[in-house]
Amino acid sequence: MYDQNLIYRIGITLVKGIGDIIAKQIVENLGDAALLFTEKKHVLEKISGLSRRIINEIHRPDVLKRAEKEIRFIEKSLITPLFITDSAYPNRLKDCVDAPAMLYFRGNTGLNVEKIISIVGTRNATNYGKEVTDRLIYDIKEVFPESLIVSGLAYGIDIAAHRAALRENVATVGILAHGLDRIYPPIHRPVAIKMLEQGALLTEYMSDTNPDKQNFVKRNRIIAGLVDALLVVESAEKGGSLISAEIADSYNREVFAFPGRVGDEYSAGCNKLIKRNKAIMIECATDLEKAMGWEQENGKTPMEPTLFTQLTEEEQQIVRVLRTAEALHVNQIALQLELPVSQITPLLIEMEFKNVVKCLPGNLFRAI
Repeated sequence: MYDQNLIYRIGITLVKGIGDIIAKQIVENLGDAALLFTEKKHVLEKISGLSRRIINEIHRPDVLKRAEKEIRFIEKSLITPLFITDSAYPNRLKDCVDAPAMLYFRGNTGLNVEKIISIVGTRNATNYGKEVTDRLIYDIKEVFPESLIVSGLAYGIDIAAHRAALRENVATVGILAHGLDRIYPPIHRPVAIKMLEQGALLTEYMSDTNPDKQNFVKRNRIIAGLVDALLVVESAEKGGSLISAEIADSYNREVFAFPGRVGDEYSAGCNKLIKRNKAIMIECATDLEKAMGWEQENGKTPMEPTLFTQLTEEEQQIVRVLRTAEALHVNQIALQLELPVSQITPLLIEMEFKNVVKCLPGNLFRAI
């Protein structure tokens, strides 16, 4: 049986007028989702974003009834609910302003592993795109086998990435645009079942949610925010992959794109990203490794950190982390210190002024 508080955590996502941003504000103000349903009105009225109309919606009886129904489905289907304050909730995603308040997870992989990569692209993948995807994931297994591959279980590059990951025994997670009571497209069900053994399925949507068009656009922010880097293999000049790339860039994630032949319809989007400096050109996993500062330091012993009297305790912790590698991406630093990127970034800027760290291309930092 789940904690009684789960009914309120699901309930907060069902109140009309409360989106992900307001839900986070409520939790930050109250400290507990249950208080939204039990606190008096005059207290709720003081919370930013809660109008009287929303407060009235909170007490509709069908809200918690629907939450109870979902809990029964969760228990029956062995689904793990992840609220934004839970330790198992993806740390990278938690740092995004519009992160889902609640996620539904089924599988056997962690969502906070050291390296997470999204591979996305057109639904009309060419043989070239499929070959690039296969080769990329083969190389990823060779270079950093403990990484996690994320995509959207859609036609084309998405399903090619999942299949290649399964074949190479690399963990892979599919981000769904519907509830976990179905798989869309249905033809990908066999792959999805295998992913439960070697990865997971993840969604913000409850059961009985159809795969409507707007849901696919919305789920792209999870594909972008859950990871360290987003790779576009093939894309037309317009499409969902470019939306994911834009979101990833807004989240301070690194975006990479594979170049294609001039004039090819499904390389136009990638070439455009590269041309406009919206993505780093990539040809293999080694390019990704270098750009992200993920080079393995075989046999290297980390330097003993020097304690600088002019540094705060948090800054000294950053120096210690940086001295374990040649360079680290800001997301890697945040992950190791278990702090949000929004808290790490100003510290790194201050440390640059102190001439303690150096900023490298691609949001990489190294200790001086």
